[in-house]
Amino acid sequence: MARTLLITGAASDVGVELLKNIYSDYTEIFLQYRNVNEALLKVVNGIKEDSKPPHITLLQSDFEDEARVDAMINAIEQTRHIPDHIIHLPAPRPYNQRFHKDNWENFDRGWDISVRSIVKILEKFIPHMSRQKYGRIIFMLTSCTKGSPAKFQSSYVTVKYALLGLMKSLSVEYADKGITVNGISPEMMDTKFISDLPELLIEQNRASSPLKRNVKLDEIIPIMLYMLSDSGAAMTGENIAITGGIIRH
Repeated sequence: MARTLLITGAASDVGVELLKNIYSDYTEIFLQYRNVNEALLKVVNGIKEDSKPPHITLLQSDFEDEARVDAMINAIEQTRHIPDHIIHLPAPRPYNQRFHKDNWENFDRGWDISVRSIVKILEKFIPHMSRQKYGRIIFMLTSCTKGSPAKFQSSYVTVKYALLGLMKSLSVEYADKGITVNGISPEMMDTKFISDLPELLIEQNRASSPLKRNVKLDEIIPIMLYMLSDSGAAMTGENIAITGGIIRH
């Protein structure tokens, strides 16, 4: 059966790596990005050389701007290819800041980028999934939702917990519609996403891992592939941690 995929935050390291591994399963792919980069374009151009490439639409949209989110949704609707697989990755980069020195604008920005955007997307597209009694939705969460979070990251952690609550709520509401809604919560990964964190903190995370390293991108992709597969039909409402052995209490 022909499937349509939407990846939000497709220019992220996770988005690019995921695209390389799953594109052949789809006939239509929408890739949302805020700032395109060479890595994403290289993968997209490589896919076009495949013998049976999917049709790929690149969608530039800044999720801080609600009107831009609406415009992206409308652009997808106009193609008449409605996504039945949605992978939601966007989040502001985490940073260290004591709560009383932070400001509401950072909480608000995280809410707009991570939460409001996917609420509006799913409000529009989840009815299609319900009618066809099939859908797969994945939220990128964080290991901070699986126990005690890191200090000095209150805005990041708050937004991720909001996404966790949304994921749990949707999984219950739509389970009987053949729609699975799951989250994946990796420990720190060596990607550009953590570039605003102090290097000392990154090194401490590596040192505290039984593996003596951070989680690798290719260690989370197979879990996401399972969540999207027919074999994953019985998994919903789960927040899967990939921590390299770090236990959060």
